[in-house]
Amino acid sequence: MGRPSPGPRFPGRRLREAVAAMRLAVPPGVFRPRSDSWLLARWVRAEVRPGAAVADVCTGSGLLAVTAAVAGAGTVAAVDVSRRAVVAARVNARLNGVRVRALRGDLLEPLDGEPFDLIVSNPPYVPAATDELPAAGPARAWDAGRDGRALLDRICSQAPARLRPGGAVLLVHSNVADADRTLSLLRDRGLTADVVERAPGPLGPLLRERRAALERRGLLNPAAAGEELLVIRGWLPAAASRRAGLG
Repeated sequence: MGRPSPGPRFPGRRLREAVAAMRLAVPPGVFRPRSDSWLLARWVRAEVRPGAAVADVCTGSGLLAVTAAVAGAGTVAAVDVSRRAVVAARVNARLNGVRVRALRGDLLEPLDGEPFDLIVSNPPYVPAATDELPAAGPARAWDAGRDGRALLDRICSQAPARLRPGGAVLLVHSNVADADRTLSLLRDRGLTADVVERAPGPLGPLLRERRAALERRGLLNPAAAGEELLVIRGWLPAAASRRAGLG
């Protein structure tokens, strides 16, 4: 860790081979990995170094946690509010022959102040009709308040203080959820933050369904033909961590 972004070291063919090789059980009620999940998994593989301590927040099936463990992380923690997701993460770790500590709880709260070399998250980020978050059901995996940032803002606020010197945060979300705010929050907390990948594509089913409401609220340009999935990387330089008292 502890260096500027190297870019993905795990290009197309090798990524497809790894995806095909990974065994993933996704029970009913658990978020099934989609294009954003696999996009971020590629960056996780690029970022992890042997022996790294990794936390996967909003783990869902455990894909990112298992990816980190397979890539050589020393310890991996996976957190989700869903009991089923926690069980799925444990099962998928076993299916792939790696160790993952899966915990139920709210974001980083169950991890008792532990420091990490890498914190990753594919959180809920789809703008919803209200700011009230679902307490159960499939919508809990994607609804994130009226601006789509109910979880993102909290992760950006909490994660930097949990990084070891030279550690990094990797996040994925749609451009509809305001990448500039993500970058600003991470930078305000001492990280060097950039959008390291943009993956354009058509609007997903939920955004298509909610398009009119999102346009009225200024979250989606009426002229937009699609959306971009963004991978955002925030890096905590060692010197900055010492100045902030985080190292």
